[in-house]
Amino acid sequence: MAETESRPTNFIRQIIDKDIQDGTHTKIQTRFPPEPNGYLHIGHAKSICLNFGIAQDYQGKCNLRFDDTNPEKEDIDYVNAIQQDVTWLGFEWDGEVCYSSNYFDKLYGFAVELINKGLAYVDFSSQDQMREMRGTLTKPGVNSPYRDTSVEENLALFEKMRAGEFKEGECLLRAKIDMSSPFMCMRDPALYRVRFAKHHQTGDKWRIYPMYDFTHCISDAIEGVTHSLCTLEFQDNRRLYDWVIENITIDVQPHQYEFSRLNLEYTVLSKRKLIQLVEEKHVSGWDDPRMPTVSGLRRRGYTPASIREFCKRIGVTKMDNMVEMSMLEACLREELNVNANRAMAVLEPLKVVIENFQGETESLTAANHPNDESKGTRTLPFTKELYIEAEDFKEEANKKFKRLVLGKEVRLRNAYVIKAERVEKDEKGKVTTVYCSYDADTLGKDPADGRKVKGVIHWVSATEGKPAEVRLYDRLFNVPNPAAEEDFVTCINPDSFVLKHAVVEPSLVDAEVSHPIQFERTGYFCKDKDSSNTALVFNRTVSLRDTWAKINN
Repeated sequence: MAETESRPTNFIRQIIDKDIQDGTHTKIQTRFPPEPNGYLHIGHAKSICLNFGIAQDYQGKCNLRFDDTNPEKEDIDYVNAIQQDVTWLGFEWDGEVCYSSNYFDKLYGFAVELINKGLAYVDFSSQDQMREMRGTLTKPGVNSPYRDTSVEENLALFEKMRAGEFKEGECLLRAKIDMSSPFMCMRDPALYRVRFAKHHQTGDKWRIYPMYDFTHCISDAIEGVTHSLCTLEFQDNRRLYDWVIENITIDVQPHQYEFSRLNLEYTVLSKRKLIQLVEEKHVSGWDDPRMPTVSGLRRRGYTPASIREFCKRIGVTKMDNMVEMSMLEACLREELNVNANRAMAVLEPLKVVIENFQGETESLTAANHPNDESKGTRTLPFTKELYIEAEDFKEEANKKFKRLVLGKEVRLRNAYVIKAERVEKDEKGKVTTVYCSYDADTLGKDPADGRKVKGVIHWVSATEGKPAEVRLYDRLFNVPNPAAEEDFVTCINPDSFVLKHAVVEPSLVDAEVSHPIQFERTGYFCKDKDSSNTALVFNRTVSLRDTWAKINN
């Protein structure tokens, strides 16, 4: 990651500063602990930047640990994708990748310890019975009839669970805490359940799997995590986190701190909803450029630096709020304006014929970036037949229209001044060709007689340009908070994907996949992975300016 990025501050860093100052900790250890049951999204990027950023700034360590306790929903493909995303964002984890499944033997031992202490029991109540006994937010729960089973019998039953002698759903190992607690998570929560599922790391070794809340805190302690950072929905669960750590024999006692999760306009960040979008084929996959996944953002042309900058700007607080999509887009535009090369592409081609042009092709030179000579130059083929944007020509227009008008002049970007002389139309009266003349003495300079030509438009050679499929992506939803709607998929923006058959300058054949380029006057785009040398595909990363608010308000 770029070392020049400034170090932010927030309440978590203030806690760490105090812990270091008073000697509570001399070394800082964090972790990023995704569950491998889906792809990472922009909300995870916030957590990645926080956990890895803290470790980096305090010369500490940050583990990448997969909390893989639910093999039925997990997949090795998710494991690999998550590692790729973390690396792409610019971070490195300490040592080898960790898995909670590495600790399954120790976790089993800690569960046995709780049973021996009379703090856990095997419960054969049905799900409906447990739900009834659990109570409500206003009504305390009642004890299970299995709660007072002897330690010896519980140890034997738990061993039978491990041996696979009970059916799935037949019983659970539960913590014995307080069924009248005002916090639902403390009403004898489940610690282990029976599952005959093959695990992507441990294979068929286990017939029981620990629950997330039991596993997570112990994994933190085993790894020596000093500051366990999670989002606010786990705030009440901190009581269970602490209870488990306090009642097992383990040296390290990590502390959990909660911060607000990211809520981003015009998208959903619930993994369940993202899975629904993929499975119901509302999008083409996890890396659809409209998805808020890291892989989708990468395919669309977002850069690691722009995402890190966004995460820095939104900050880390305990206050839930909705972040404007325009803030994310602004971070991207600012970076791409400085770093993206320029090129020309015509998305709605209108043919122009330069009637007084002699010869077949003239090679013109254009800067790859108007403000950075180090980015070099490229060659533009200038030919008798060109394409311009259809919207850049009008037969008649007022003075505010600074593009090509019949009988008037305009400059072609990086080329000559041309004048529209006449047009050709189809049977419906639509202009199909504009016949022009050009001033051969205006390459890189104003007309010799002092004529003022104010308008500049982009163009592509009709004979040397390359056909390309251009995918115009926009916000996936047409309401700011689709998650609040009764059926969020009904709010999908029908214009979130528009296909254009464009013509682009020849240099774009060599563009790198997912590497943003500014199509001059049009927006930022990148070559898609579907491209080939004979079939170019470009995705719109972001428009040159935020027009969404103006159009949709």
